[in-house]
Amino acid sequence: MLAAKIHATAIIDASAELDSSVEVGPYSVIGANVKIGVGTRIAGHVIINGPTIIGKNNHIFQYSSLGEAPQDKKYKGEPTLLEIGDNNTIREFCTFNRGTVQDKNTTKIGSDNWIMAYVHIAHDCEIGSHTILANNTSLAGHVDIDDYAILGGFTLVHQFCKIGSHVITAVGSVVFKDIPPYVTAAGYDAKPHGINAEGLKRRGFSAESILQIKRAYKALYRKGLSLEESKAELIAMQKITPEIGLLTEFLNKSTRGIVR
Repeated sequence: MLAAKIHATAIIDASAELDSSVEVGPYSVIGANVKIGVGTRIAGHVIINGPTIIGKNNHIFQYSSLGEAPQDKKYKGEPTLLEIGDNNTIREFCTFNRGTVQDKNTTKIGSDNWIMAYVHIAHDCEIGSHTILANNTSLAGHVDIDDYAILGGFTLVHQFCKIGSHVITAVGSVVFKDIPPYVTAAGYDAKPHGINAEGLKRRGFSAESILQIKRAYKALYRKGLSLEESKAELIAMQKITPEIGLLTEFLNKSTRGIVR
């Protein structure tokens, strides 16, 4: 049964652990120390090196390269990790690198993500769940992307940046600073352009919650307040609208400063 799901031209290292339901297409190479879970489908001409752990029901399209060594001159061959969750779609020519010992040791991708062609995810990035990374999005090392973020095609993200939940970026955005939750950002370098109201509606946010998030955005960007003054207003607002707590938590963990 296993042999019927793995093409005769595929090369599978003896130490790789594949569930019997995994499909591997022609000329794909699965290296040492790779684990792949139930129902995952791997098309032809895919290369997966380890250590890499891939969960269940992922669909990895042709010509992707996953789990390769990080593009970091400090890397000296340490056994770092790439970890991918469940139910992800990974389209053609994607490149995901493993982590480095200087940071998290792991590049981590959550579940239910839609990752389009030619996306690059560098070492030590951490991607949440339910995100969309459109074609040719590139993340430098150490980037964090929270749940439900959408990055438009050709979005480029500088190393160590953080992208909050429910963010959306326009096509061709270049991100040098952190983008707080709910914000729509665009440009080179990326600037805030209101909140992602349509995305929030689609995810079931109430009209009242969206209105309060808009008010929080105004406190952060439109009132001429300092960042600390804005934080004080947001802390007061989150007592009534818990969703604003995402903003205050994000601002407290921001290290590069936020887009302004």
